[in-house]
Amino acid sequence: MAYEFVKVEREGPVTVFTLNRPEVMNALHSPAHFELAEAFDAFAADPEQWVGVVTGAGERAFSAGNDLKHQAGGGKMGSPPSGFAGLTSRFDLTKPLIAAVNGVAMGGGFEIALACDVIVASEAAIFALPEPRVGLAALAGGLHRLPRAIGTKRAMGMILTGRRVSAAEGLELGFVNEVVAPGELMAAARRWAGQICELSPMSIRASKQAVYQGLDEPSLEAAIKGQNRYPAVAALYQAEDFIEGPLAFSQKRPPQWKGR
Repeated sequence: MAYEFVKVEREGPVTVFTLNRPEVMNALHSPAHFELAEAFDAFAADPEQWVGVVTGAGERAFSAGNDLKHQAGGGKMGSPPSGFAGLTSRFDLTKPLIAAVNGVAMGGGFEIALACDVIVASEAAIFALPEPRVGLAALAGGLHRLPRAIGTKRAMGMILTGRRVSAAEGLELGFVNEVVAPGELMAAARRWAGQICELSPMSIRASKQAVYQGLDEPSLEAAIKGQNRYPAVAALYQAEDFIEGPLAFSQKRPPQWKGR
């Protein structure tokens, strides 16, 4: 379906989501959150779509976060149960997401990127959680995902100052996976997506779920012992791909993944 605030394009098994409010640096308001929730719902439910790429329209911004002017003007507030951008509280999505950060990723924009599994950044990208500068806090996951990604002290250094971090520093800190020239950003994101699509989608989903849920277990032992009860891991053992992978290896041919 057509959306007003997000462009959705399918490229084989890859879905590209483009935040589409460039006139306000892709800041998001309530209608955009609900549109994005629908778009991500459709992606999650589509068996033909295996990997998602999230980026921003225009050259200036990935997303400037919450649309404060809309909020200050008395605009309707609210977000779906799946959170800011329909993503930051979407804890059951086992399909991988790549953030292609093309410019400013501030506040909620940074939280969208942190909710993705891989961050590829343009050299022009800037990251920050500046909410305290306007009397707010990064409560859409930023205060929790950033420490988990780079460690408490490094995260607190960003959170308590609201300072801006370049793509190069983000790579050094560990929350950015790759930095590329602005003109190469989407090609790099598609390269990551293509590499993921070479692998079994069922294995990728099981791996993603095992990593994130395992990090919430009280110990390494509990994580290893408990992983077989995770839905995506259980689904892996019952999948056609679980048979196809070893069969293709034994026959010395590329596997034909079904994603089921």
